[in-house]
Amino acid sequence: MFISLTHDQVQFQYGSKQWQYNFNEIVELGLLKKKKTYLFENGAFMAVTALAYYCMIFTSLMELYYLIPTLLCYSFLIILRFNNKTEFDYFVIVKDIYKKETKVKIDALDRPMIGKQIDQYLNLEFERVLKTTN
Repeated sequence: MFISLTHDQVQFQYGSKQWQYNFNEIVELGLLKKKKTYLFENGAFMAVTALAYYCMIFTSLMELYYLIPTLLCYSFLIILRFNNKTEFDYFVIVKDIYKKETKVKIDALDRPMIGKQIDQYLNLEFERVLKTTN
């Protein structure tokens, strides 16, 4: 369970991280979806390409001995890049009245369950606000 509610507190737990707030302290609670960047894979691809061009133009390797290691590196980088099916990283963001922001990265498989729990909390908070205004 990601969110646990007590009579006056909201407790969060994900993996080894735990934190809690009073009901009145939470200003914003939500999920953030961020597109993954592949800086390492793209940089390694450019480095392999540059090394292959260097071997092709500036060395006297006529029998193309550099071509097999280059192709092996390309295939390894392609496997590394396309092995993971998830295209996004997901975070839970909790902002409180003290301008403190807690940001926790969650697994893509846990996102639907955590999203439902956040929706339940927001519905409960809406009901609480409606009761206090009446």
